[in-house]
Amino acid sequence: MVAQGFTVDLNKPLVFQVGHLGESYQEWVHQPIVSKEGPRFFGSDFWEFLTRTEWWVIPLVWLPVVCWFVSKSIVMGHTLPQITLMVVTGIGVWTLLEYTLHRFLFHIKTKSYWGNTMHYLLHGCHHKHPMDGLRLVFPPAATAVLCFPFYNLIKLISTPSTAPALFGGGLLGYVMYDVTHYYLHHGQPTSEVPKNLKKYHLNHHFRIQNKGFGITSSLWDKVFGTLPTSVPAEKSR
Repeated sequence: MVAQGFTVDLNKPLVFQVGHLGESYQEWVHQPIVSKEGPRFFGSDFWEFLTRTEWWVIPLVWLPVVCWFVSKSIVMGHTLPQITLMVVTGIGVWTLLEYTLHRFLFHIKTKSYWGNTMHYLLHGCHHKHPMDGLRLVFPPAATAVLCFPFYNLIKLISTPSTAPALFGGGLLGYVMYDVTHYYLHHGQPTSEVPKNLKKYHLNHHFRIQNKGFGITSSLWDKVFGTLPTSVPAEKSR
């Protein structure tokens, strides 16, 4: 299904085109188009709707879920310091998961038709159209599907009373990640810490795309040796 010398038509739905690029997909997807108006993914309005999510939907949907899970551990008798430790641990685990997924799954090399297609849906679209504000956060329906195996994994490696707060902390870490990611692309920070974080992330998009995999923190890039050099990133337009 890979077509030799295939050219993507940006005026047509993209998802089922990109697979035809074959080995050329990796080069194509890492040549960003900087525009706040994103492309059309599907011909179907229904499937197109499912790919678009406003950033504020993430905290609106998931923060009440975080509170519910944390409250379950409180009801089971844990003290506030214990709950705080569990939530902070969950957030810490999320930061490592954030780094791991971004480095090893989101940046996996593909060349087959379906490999390219799935990668484009998962993360390639964000590198091709980094300022598409409606495709910067993860759709809640997809997150809900992924929450089920992750929560069951946490239940296997923890106790019945600590699992809810640990999971709630991890889910809170995810919310912080998605909101931070949106802000790094569309916010205009004035203080030093967020300005540096924005520069660090845009560096990943526009200069060295095989380094700088952390979003909310550069901690794991420092630990695993993937911290980019300090040359300023190209500014988004």
